[in-house]
Amino acid sequence: MKRLAKSAAVSLVFLALVRPVFAGATEALDAAALARDIDRLVQQRLDAEQVKPSPRAADAEFIRRVYLDIAGVIAPAEKVAAFLDSNDANKRSKLIDELLADPKYGRRQADIWSALLFPRTSDNKRLSAEPLHQWLEKNFNDNKPWDKLATDLLTASGEQEANGAVTFFIANNSVDKVTDEVCRLFLGVQLQCAQCHNHPFTGWKREEYWGMAAFFMKVNSPKKVGKQGPPAIAETPNVRPKNLPESAKTVPAKFLMGEAPKLNPRDPYRPTFAAWLTSPDNPFFARAVVNRTWGQLFGRGLVNPIDNMHDGNPPSHPELLAELTEQFKANGFDVKYLVRAICNSEAYQRTSKPADGNEADAVLFSHMNIKALSAEQLFDSLAQVAGGVNKAEDKRGKGIKAAGNNTPRAQFVNFFATQDEPEPTEYSAGIPQALRLMNSGQFNVNAAGLQFARSGQTPAQIVEKMYLTALARRPSAAETARVEEYVRNNEQKTAYSDVLWALLNSSEFTLNH
Repeated sequence: MKRLAKSAAVSLVFLALVRPVFAGATEALDAAALARDIDRLVQQRLDAEQVKPSPRAADAEFIRRVYLDIAGVIAPAEKVAAFLDSNDANKRSKLIDELLADPKYGRRQADIWSALLFPRTSDNKRLSAEPLHQWLEKNFNDNKPWDKLATDLLTASGEQEANGAVTFFIANNSVDKVTDEVCRLFLGVQLQCAQCHNHPFTGWKREEYWGMAAFFMKVNSPKKVGKQGPPAIAETPNVRPKNLPESAKTVPAKFLMGEAPKLNPRDPYRPTFAAWLTSPDNPFFARAVVNRTWGQLFGRGLVNPIDNMHDGNPPSHPELLAELTEQFKANGFDVKYLVRAICNSEAYQRTSKPADGNEADAVLFSHMNIKALSAEQLFDSLAQVAGGVNKAEDKRGKGIKAAGNNTPRAQFVNFFATQDEPEPTEYSAGIPQALRLMNSGQFNVNAAGLQFARSGQTPAQIVEKMYLTALARRPSAAETARVEEYVRNNEQKTAYSDVLWALLNSSEFTLNH
């Protein structure tokens, strides 16, 4: 799309992109019907581009993918075997429902959103993210509607120990940081580009940025980490904000591309902001989380980058994004409903193996993108396969005072996580991370391998169990023969541990495909 000269015209074009294409009230569809709409609209685009889709993923590929995406960990071996052997025509949809009801779903969502809401900066080294993580985990497992969850988060006050939601404001401890993250995560826009000057790619002016920031000017932290009393957040009248950048402007509070509401200076501003933010009429809010959820499951958004939605960056499938957004709102901002619909679609269930002619496709969803495991997914999967963490070997984390930051999981995540939000399809780990996986004694790989060796099963049965445990599939005949030969030529007590170590350090284990 060509950039328009006048900012007013740019705004009109952007509103046309985000405004639903449906006339009147939207009829709420169930998840199965929405899944069919997803496939219809994806296929329309593939047909228009004359791109052939890849076939459906095999059961082994699907169960590993859906476990990692919804529960954040690979499937247990017994679940994999039962799923592969089942002839139930509805076993995939039943598995999706089972995983959405599993408490691990809330933990997975909390992992995702804690990383987004709690920046990994030196300012936060002594602040624990655990209260926020627990708060998010409970709310996602309770399936609190997204508009209610966002409202509770963005209007949170009190001490961190009593209300984990305030961690967001404590961790983003300045007006501009809060404004940047709220716009990026809940509106899907990079409004920080307009903090110092007018936005270079849209019609947003500096006044738009500081009009949004004005809603957070009265939020303060009366108790600091490291001083007497727990960290807390309050919104009080006539508070002079601290740490404002030189670019700060004093302007009335104003909704992005909207009106300036009448506010009583004695009252909190955030409830008014949250009511606008979560309104079904807001052209940004529902669309942003729909696009982000799609990106989490597919490795890229319908608008990509997922948090940079503007008229110069249109969606790859405009009708699909509009349909998903309207159905998300019509179904009460139900995140589980959205995940259920997407995961039941054939588009999600396609193999990651390219077909002839679609090898170069990166935007049409003709095949599933291969995603790197997050640090949390990697830790939980390693711990499940190896039977937990080797406590005697895990000596890291001493000197980290904040509760929740010195657990084996937290330390592993901190070592593997990146400063910025990583691209799901890029493997961001480097040599230090690879060496730690290969050489660390943190996980009981040797003990797990020895347990396989002492199971009393035949070598072929042991090899199958190891592959089901680590890779969520049965080995090929060639793989079985190769492992059996290795075991015969080496000491059995250590041979199976060697094989398990090799499986856990393979690209097949560290990627979600």
